[in-house]
Amino acid sequence: MTTSQVGPPLAVQESTHTFPSTRLGASLARRAAVARLDDWGVPPGSPLSDTVALLVAELAANAARHGRVPGRNFELRLLHQQARTTVVVRVEVSDTHPRRPDPTTVTMADPDADGGRGLALVAAVADDWGVEDRTGPGKTVWAQTGSAEPQQEERESRTESGPPGVSAAHYD
Repeated sequence: MTTSQVGPPLAVQESTHTFPSTRLGASLARRAAVARLDDWGVPPGSPLSDTVALLVAELAANAARHGRVPGRNFELRLLHQQARTTVVVRVEVSDTHPRRPDPTTVTMADPDADGGRGLALVAAVADDWGVEDRTGPGKTVWAQTGSAEPQQEERESRTESGPPGVSAAHYD
C-alpha cells in the first residue's frame, strides 16, 4: 500500500515571554525575538529577521506606550512555521489595556508629529495584521510575515563566498 503526501512537511515552533511595559521592555522583546529566530535558523540581518525585528519593535513599543496598565506586563508570542522553502513568522503582542487599534483606519502621521507611524509601518511591511480578543483583559495585536527561504545548499554557498554577485575578494 502506498500513501501520498498532501503537502510539504510543516514544522511549527513557538516562543512566549513577558516583558515589562516600558521602553526597555520593548527593546528587550525585539532583541529576544531576533535571538529566537536565530535559534530557529533565521540569521540576524536577514530580510526576514529584520522584518520581524521591526514588527516586534513597533508592536512592543505600542504595548508599552499605549497599552500600558500600571503593574501589568505585555506578552510577546512568536510562531515560526516552516515548510520546505517557505517560512512564516507570526508576531503576537498582548497587553491588558482595553483600547484597540482599528486596522482599517491606520494612516501615516503628519510628517512633523513625534509619533503615530508604528502601525502604518506594521501595515506596510507585514503580509497581514490585526487585533484579536485575548483570554483575560486586553487584546492581542498580531502581524504575520513570510518568505521563500533559499535552499540549504544556497545558504551554505553564501556563507562560504559572501552574498550573491559579490566576489570573495571584496572581503579580503
